[in-house]
Amino acid sequence: MPSADKTLTHARQLLEFIDASPSPWHAVAGAEQRLRSHGFKRLEEGERWQLSAGGRYYAVRGGASLIAFAIGSGALAENGFRIVGAHTDSPGLRLKPRPVQTGDGLLRLAVEPYGGPILATFADRDLSLAGRLMVRSGTGAEARLVRFDQPLLRLPNLAIHMNREVNEQGLKLNKQTELPVMLTAFDDDKEADATLKKLLADGAQCDAADVLGWDLALYDVQKGALWGAQQEFIASSRLDNLSSCHAALQALLATEHPAATCVAAFFDHEEVGSESAVGAGGTFAADVLNRLCLQAGLDGEDRHRAMANSFFVSADQAHAYHPNFPGAYEPGHKVMVNKGPVIKTNSSQRFTTSAETAARFMRFCEQAGVPYQQYAHRSDIGCGSTIGPIVASTLGIATVDVGSPMWGMHSVRESAGAHDPAYMVAALAAAFGS
Repeated sequence: MPSADKTLTHARQLLEFIDASPSPWHAVAGAEQRLRSHGFKRLEEGERWQLSAGGRYYAVRGGASLIAFAIGSGALAENGFRIVGAHTDSPGLRLKPRPVQTGDGLLRLAVEPYGGPILATFADRDLSLAGRLMVRSGTGAEARLVRFDQPLLRLPNLAIHMNREVNEQGLKLNKQTELPVMLTAFDDDKEADATLKKLLADGAQCDAADVLGWDLALYDVQKGALWGAQQEFIASSRLDNLSSCHAALQALLATEHPAATCVAAFFDHEEVGSESAVGAGGTFAADVLNRLCLQAGLDGEDRHRAMANSFFVSADQAHAYHPNFPGAYEPGHKVMVNKGPVIKTNSSQRFTTSAETAARFMRFCEQAGVPYQQYAHRSDIGCGSTIGPIVASTLGIATVDVGSPMWGMHSVRESAGAHDPAYMVAALAAAFGS
């Protein structure tokens, strides 16, 4: 069981990781920096791989998906892989390719929802932009990360005097007409596009004429924080699912000389279905595992043996019990914050957990000395899903779906327990060491 001091250290480290990761591209860049500082070497998918026994490597696809691995000391066919998967993306708002809207003395930017954010939580927040710009270069185009630390954008609420039913009916925002965010006071419509491009170019330290396009997300500039009478809770954006990415990364970095080959896989696009070249529904995981099998000299028969002897932990956040809304939960499955990792089960395979894989994860928790919980969704409410079913069906590996409990999932400001990050790191480290 992690000590109280250690649990708060993990919580603070998680908040620092999230603060430095306002977009999936920043999350991967931060993970890459941590990996390199611990001796992991980057591999390029377009080059031949030459791997050493006991080596530690990683590959990046599309800038927002990353797979890192530590080669085990045991024979791959007999020991297989120990894989933890999570996703780098979070629900929110993304900037459109030609977003400028002018009129009424204001310059506004058109956005569209990414995934399923709670739109009302973005109102009256200090918002800014982060992501990547594609910039003209001598060889064509290169990606540059950009992040504006200061508040740039706002989505002001309509006053209650014009929306008298807001407290009874809830804040409802039309995704097309009521989501454009305010950037600046502006009267010269002809220069509006140039104003935005110069702003972005300054952030990327390039000429405005060289900005070719962008993948930019809106984010809340408020930093993560500990809260509660005993600082026992945390609040931050993007806990779903950077919390799992951070836990998997910490567990992999702490794993030394494993028998099985250990893999941490972080995918983009989970919140929009994972069906992309960089998502869990793409070939990234299969490509990396196949290359590892080739490097180990496995023939077709031994590749199948390696996969049959593997185990995959799909790590995504879980719904903590909210006492203000008791009717939203399945009786007997009220998971609580600060009570350990949650094993998630759904008979329709929205989660891939079986009794067998659940028991295996329970043993990991017991070995790590951390508590665990079990969750099932109400049968009359639609259940979300994870990368678990996608990866399990693609690779044919035994899989369990787990996560840390949290409140306000998909809000711009989520919250969770301060002790659970350390519990998850310990459980995942036990999984890697199994």
